[in-house]
Amino acid sequence: MKHYSAFAVAREALRYHTGWERAWRSPEPKKKYDVIIVGAGGHGLATAYYLGKNYGIQNVAVIEKGWLGGGNTGRNTTIIRSNYLQDPSAALYEKARGLYEDLSQELNYNIMFSPRGVMMLAQTQHEIRGYQRTAHANALQGVKTEWIGPERVKELVPIINIDGPRYPVLGALWQERGGTARHDAVAWGYARACSAMGMDIIQQCEVTGVRSENGRVVGVDTTKGAIDCEKLGIVVAGHSGQLAEMAGFRLPLEAIALQALVSEPIKPCMDVVVMANTVHGYMSQSDKGEMVIGGGTDAYNNFTQRGSFHHIEETVRALVETFPMISRLKMLRQWGGIVDMTGDRSPILSKTPLGGCFINCGWGTGGFKAIPGSGWGMAQLMATGHSPLTEAFTLDRFKEGRFIDESVAAGVAH
Repeated sequence: MKHYSAFAVAREALRYHTGWERAWRSPEPKKKYDVIIVGAGGHGLATAYYLGKNYGIQNVAVIEKGWLGGGNTGRNTTIIRSNYLQDPSAALYEKARGLYEDLSQELNYNIMFSPRGVMMLAQTQHEIRGYQRTAHANALQGVKTEWIGPERVKELVPIINIDGPRYPVLGALWQERGGTARHDAVAWGYARACSAMGMDIIQQCEVTGVRSENGRVVGVDTTKGAIDCEKLGIVVAGHSGQLAEMAGFRLPLEAIALQALVSEPIKPCMDVVVMANTVHGYMSQSDKGEMVIGGGTDAYNNFTQRGSFHHIEETVRALVETFPMISRLKMLRQWGGIVDMTGDRSPILSKTPLGGCFINCGWGTGGFKAIPGSGWGMAQLMATGHSPLTEAFTLDRFKEGRFIDESVAAGVAH
């Protein structure tokens, strides 16, 4: 009699009950799809899911040059919040935050959403004014946030040092219903739901060209052959510029690496997310006990997905001032992701100069929090040609001067 390990038994149960094996084994592409989505990250998979769920468009292929969720979706620090200043941003991110709250039930897959609260520290007088302004804007937008003083900050985060030598904590913008989720679970939840609708998720399939006729997209060339489509969605984050060039247009963005790291696991000591923009660092504690740490982007354009010493030095030095207890922790691992930054630090969700081709990019350092809202709006745009969630985020805003300036709200990586 053959014996199986506990892991093997669990793996087989997962395959049987969730359709995991179907989603993992990449099918051979059909000759033609109604919609092709390039990029099997959170935004691409969410777009495909809402195309099927909300509009009945299920002859869809999601093409990925690597593996499912292997790009920025699997490389971020999982912060979810919606306390943005500008009305279009707040609407989009609050839609996403609201969808996150019920996403485990929606997908029948535990994404481990944890509404633990997100705190943005004010450590200068300028930040006090900025965050109080944001709190007032959020009140008008129907986004629940509040300004809290340093005593309340210390009550919520006992390990924090509010009397730092360079930048004392003067207060914070607090969103109680913000939090975190498990990034790979979000990708797998959407992938499983897409697979159950009959959509194809085709991995190890790199797009090498975009084909068009009479100003309209007709298909893509890939390493697995040519595939035809009626509509094309480009959702590839830091590689958006390359795909756009294949489609015959340029994008106003640049690619920069964003790094993060986690410490060795320790006992629970912090149950909220803390962001400190002045010293350029942020931290939360994972369900495994690791301190999840990140900061700003690299100072130069690059496509690397590994870490570097200068990031550890700058980010950890900043956070040790605010959280002295972490000075004795050892680093467990470090990584990088490729973010796509626009000039106004707001995304692009838009039609393109090529008919039938749509672009979802420019999320910069804060794309994970927007995944459900982004997919919802992008699906509506692709299915109907218009979406209230995306109408302010078109490519045209850059030539018309209608910038959505979120450099304060999104200036540090989340």
